[in-house]
Amino acid sequence: MTNARVVRNAEIPDALRIARAKASPNLGPRLLFFSGGSALNSVSRRLKEYTHNSAHLITPFDSGGSSAVLRDAFGMPAVGDVRSRLMALADETELGQPDIYALFTHRLPKDAPKKELIAEFRSIIDGTHPLMRSVSQPMRSLILTQLRSFADRMPGDLDLRGASIGNLILAGGYFANDQALEPVLFLMSKMVAVLGTVRAVVDMNLHIGAELEDGSIVIGQRHLTGKEVAPIHSPVRRLFLSDGTREIPAEGVRLPKRNRRLIERADLICYPPGSLYSSVIANLLPLRVGSTIASRAVPKVYVPSLGHDPECLDMSLADQVEALLQALKSDLKTTQPNNELVNLVLCDRNVVSKAAVTEVRNRHGIASAHVDLIHPDRPEKYDPERLCDALVSLS
Repeated sequence: MTNARVVRNAEIPDALRIARAKASPNLGPRLLFFSGGSALNSVSRRLKEYTHNSAHLITPFDSGGSSAVLRDAFGMPAVGDVRSRLMALADETELGQPDIYALFTHRLPKDAPKKELIAEFRSIIDGTHPLMRSVSQPMRSLILTQLRSFADRMPGDLDLRGASIGNLILAGGYFANDQALEPVLFLMSKMVAVLGTVRAVVDMNLHIGAELEDGSIVIGQRHLTGKEVAPIHSPVRRLFLSDGTREIPAEGVRLPKRNRRLIERADLICYPPGSLYSSVIANLLPLRVGSTIASRAVPKVYVPSLGHDPECLDMSLADQVEALLQALKSDLKTTQPNNELVNLVLCDRNVVSKAAVTEVRNRHGIASAHVDLIHPDRPEKYDPERLCDALVSLS
């Protein structure tokens, strides 16, 4: 059976498949997401009702917000997006770890004087802060080990305003484990009983860069998103990985074997909502991502973002699909059909026009499913239940 027929024969939503997943989420489908940012967090929280087997490959290339403070100070991968997805997938039932969750999601004040910030941080690492005292042993000692590793390396002028304690724990664990992110991600996953798998797509300190249509080059995620600096003035021609100053050749950044296995075991691969280039396509750049996806005969679903994406300057839906295909094909040694890389565009019937999905079919030979996905009260957002229903139905 071809990839395209796998998708076209699926019923959306499939009530029986949904009910079966909800009845036994520990046996639920292996849905894999190439993701970053917070766009998928609300969906991830709802997804826990359907499956405890989802996998999330997250970009560690963020160069804005509190992650930028840690990256500038320590020269390390960005941990904010990974930490937020871990928290979204944490077990929030009575079987989980609510005290640890509260600590990991706590932020220091944004507007407090430096002296107060330092005092609160010190009370956390000496174990006297109420949030730390509420964590039982031996978890408290494990967490303090990571935090003290961070404190030992913290520059005296580090800006702690709005700092996420979870990010500081990850940063400390990164150094405590010989500058490797994976061990501390594994530890944090166990601490908050994450119902799924969350990993950085690569465990490397890199940035994303973009060549624009006007020939200019921008390096750094924050220069693409339009959130902290002015939005790009010319469409993106191609995306690449950089050490912060120059482009890194594709063969210099390889998808780790452990992450290839996640793709090889997936029942469905999703390119989800989020900033198209910095949150989704950035994850497709390491060597072996495209070829591993192409080898899988499972649904490969693109869910376009709702509303305005500053990174998609003057881009139609078909143009967005083209950008995905371009990134995926750059990893292939032979020409392969488009539907071996993306075989369904899942979109809301009230947001995406029939003309737009017809253009996708005519230009790329890729089918679309026109269903109800937006939130009934917040049309700028996907309804988490409707989107989870659709993805589980397709898996």
